[in-house]
Amino acid sequence: MVEPRDDFENEDFEDVEGADELGFDAQAAIDSFESSEGDITEQLRAMVEWIIIQLVDETDELEVTADQRGSSVRVQVTLPEEDLGKVIGRGGRIAKSIRTILMIVGSREHMRVSLDIEGRN
Repeated sequence: MVEPRDDFENEDFEDVEGADELGFDAQAAIDSFESSEGDITEQLRAMVEWIIIQLVDETDELEVTADQRGSSVRVQVTLPEEDLGKVIGRGGRIAKSIRTILMIVGSREHMRVSLDIEGRN
């Protein structure tokens, strides 16, 4: 029987589902996160903001916030309705990829990270 794994230390991130759709190297994003210093909540917020800025047209209307409660962090993205599809992707693939990256980074810090994406008119 195969034992489930809890750690991602030696994981190969080139095969993260949907990472090719994001148009960047997922491992590079994770490595740059690890090298930055400061509050984990702010780092997660900044990482999500950077990823989404690469995807949308109206960056000045983008709002990314993060709240931490105990060992959970909730990242909330609010953006114009026109850009919502670019962030969610076909069948939710891009949003799933962003969530996967957040799960990996969060697990390294023993944090549970959730991502909410909302559009506004």
